[in-house]
Amino acid sequence: MAKLRVGVVSPEREIWSGEADMVIAKTVDGEIGIMPQHAPVLGVLVEGGVLRVKREGESDLVAAVHGGFISVADDEVSVLAEAAELGSEVDVAAARDALDRAQASIEANQEDSDAAVEAMRARARLRAAGEEV
Repeated sequence: MAKLRVGVVSPEREIWSGEADMVIAKTVDGEIGIMPQHAPVLGVLVEGGVLRVKREGESDLVAAVHGGFISVADDEVSVLAEAAELGSEVDVAAARDALDRAQASIEANQEDSDAAVEAMRARARLRAAGEEV
């Protein structure tokens, strides 16, 4: 069966690269599932989304992805994230603390857009780590 070549990068580093059977990402137009022989596409990733890479015989690779782009062409998937973190790298206690701080700030000031973004990022990090949010 055909495979996808996948690369996930952020400005800081290469997050992951390898072969996959399917990639699932959340774009501003909705969730997209990509399998081999997918039509070319360019999508804008949402802030605080979760990327899932399905690999045969292995557990899913899950990452919190904060904005950026996904590009698909010729069985190659490039995820160019503004920021990203593998679920296995997430410091769950720090993410929960960040979420609590952001929610407290939002409760104090409903129009705190920085706190709203921080809350979305913290939730994505927790979901990527497999935690309940």
